[in-house]
Amino acid sequence: MAKSLKFSEAIAEYEAIMKSIEARRFAPIYLLSGDEGYFIDAIAERLANTILNEAERSFNQVTVYGQDSDPGKVVMLCRQMPMMGSYQVVIVREAQQLQKIENLVHYTSNPQQSTILIVCYKNKEQGKGLDKRTAFFKSCQKSGVVFESIRPREYEIDGWLDRHIASVGMRIEPKAQAMLKEHVGMDIARMVREIEKLRVSMREDEKIITDTHIEQYIGLSKEFNSFELNDAVMKRDIGRAMHIAEHFAHNPKSYPITQTITILFGLFQQLFLLNYHIWQSRKKNIPMPQDAELMRAIRAHNLYGVKELKANIGRWNGPQLFKALGLLREYDAKSKGVNSGGLDGGELLKELLLKIFV
Repeated sequence: MAKSLKFSEAIAEYEAIMKSIEARRFAPIYLLSGDEGYFIDAIAERLANTILNEAERSFNQVTVYGQDSDPGKVVMLCRQMPMMGSYQVVIVREAQQLQKIENLVHYTSNPQQSTILIVCYKNKEQGKGLDKRTAFFKSCQKSGVVFESIRPREYEIDGWLDRHIASVGMRIEPKAQAMLKEHVGMDIARMVREIEKLRVSMREDEKIITDTHIEQYIGLSKEFNSFELNDAVMKRDIGRAMHIAEHFAHNPKSYPITQTITILFGLFQQLFLLNYHIWQSRKKNIPMPQDAELMRAIRAHNLYGVKELKANIGRWNGPQLFKALGLLREYDAKSKGVNSGGLDGGELLKELLLKIFV
């Protein structure tokens, strides 16, 4: 069974491809596929703007769409010779809609060095991508570059986000980062657009993105958000937690209970794992991991998060944490209509929090 690619491995490959394009080391074929469209579009866009200059693109660059084309037409375009230039570029967008895409093997098994074919195949569902057993896929691997774009899990995106923000000469505070992720979710393309909005909106001398910037330029409340709810719950501040829950109850579309429960579950999972490491240290005389190692072990998003968890773990004992995780599973089912007693999401959240605290 083939080993599944990790997000970090996909990012390393993406960065290597971008560097090779910048150095003008082009392959005759680029097969770009996967369930995260942002990196596919970014590579295709870089190739489209780099291989040919603006004047050459008018004659030697063509874009077709899978729904409006067929493999025969694409092969015919690829077999043409460039006019007054070294390369001809053929870009196939939305290639997942191209009928019998495997028939492109008639070209990819013997590509022309003067043509660069870029195939953008975005999986509509995870795990339903190109068949890697086909002659088409194998010929692309042999003759060109094959890139699989992986959608990150929530805990994987922080490192990439930090590096991306650093690449535009900025940094982001942990609370601001949590607010941005809550607002955008795992939509990387949208996240990049929001960061660009922040970059052009902030003063030139402002290099650190704070919660105030998120509130001012993106429109999120720095008082009422999941980051603040997690903080209130972790510190057992029942008044603040219920105040935030009341705000969530009045804004169910912005703060769906299923999302809130998932975020709270992540908090208690981290507290539970941290409590276990402390128990091992005390009872079994196993040294506590350093913060960087502990961050990976409990899947905290950053070192700031580790410090906050360590500062507040004394407020929770093992049985309380175990009970909270059970309640979160129970109310996750209730939020989906299982034995909910007719309560809406806001009422369920307030009931859940009271049971966790009491």
